[in-house]
Amino acid sequence: MPKKLWRKPLDTEKIKLPKAEIHIITDLCKGCGFCIEFCPRKVLDKTEHPNKRGAYPPQVVDESKCTLCGFCTAICPDFAIFAVEKKCKEGVEDGEE
Repeated sequence: MPKKLWRKPLDTEKIKLPKAEIHIITDLCKGCGFCIEFCPRKVLDKTEHPNKRGAYPPQVVDESKCTLCGFCTAICPDFAIFAVEKKCKEGVEDGEE
């Protein structure tokens, strides 16, 4: 559960959170689950289907909750996951195109 702030920050209208694009290289994953366990926003979960190694790699549950903290990338022993910031068109809001 997110921590409740005692007041509303003054710059909430000016600040936009970055949008993440999570990439998982499923065949490199050995299914250790570190990325799932240490994700502070619980963006990842185990998949139902095994990869070529027979391990169950993570899957993205809700990409919109990702804040690009980099914990998953830093903790993965196989370098099988990384997140990058989504590039959006100038002046285009989410959901518009």
